[in-house]
Amino acid sequence: MFKDIHEDYLRSIIFGFQDALVSTTGVVAGVAAGSNHKDTVVLAGIVTIIVEALSMGVGQYQSEKSVHQMDKTGRHTDNLYIVGSLMFVSYFLGGLVPVIPVVIFPLPASASISVISALVGLFILGFLKAKMVKVNPIPSAFEILSLGGITTAIGLVIGKILKIT
Repeated sequence: MFKDIHEDYLRSIIFGFQDALVSTTGVVAGVAAGSNHKDTVVLAGIVTIIVEALSMGVGQYQSEKSVHQMDKTGRHTDNLYIVGSLMFVSYFLGGLVPVIPVVIFPLPASASISVISALVGLFILGFLKAKMVKVNPIPSAFEILSLGGITTAIGLVIGKILKIT
C-alpha cells in the first residue's frame, strides 16, 4: 500500500504525528498535573495543536525549500506544498489523540487516559512505520514508544514541580 510513497512525504507524516503525540501529551499532562483545571488543560491543548501544526507545516515547507535550492542534481522531487500540508495534517491529527479524552472525561482520569492513548498511538505509529519500511515492527514500535514516553514523562514531572493552585 505504501511502497511507492515518497520518502519526504513519509518523513513528514511520521515526524508530524509523532511530534504531536509527544508534545501535545506533554502539554496536556503537564498542565493537568500543574493546574487540575479542565478548561485550562483543553485550552492549552487546543492552542498547542493549532500553533504547532501551523509552525511545523511552515517549517517543513521552508526546510524542504532550502534542500531543493541546494540540490543541483534534481534528486529532490517532492512537492513543497504537499510536504508542508502533510506535516500540518499529521501534527493536527496526532495532537487530537491526547486532547479528546480531556474534552470527554473529567480530570484527573482524562489526563491518564490521554497519556495512555498517546503511548498506544506511539506504539502503533512505530509498528506501522516499520511495516512501511520493511523492518522488524516490534523493536521499531518500542523505540518510538520509549523515546516518546520519556519525553511525555518529562512534561508530567515539570507540571508537578511547577504546580499552581
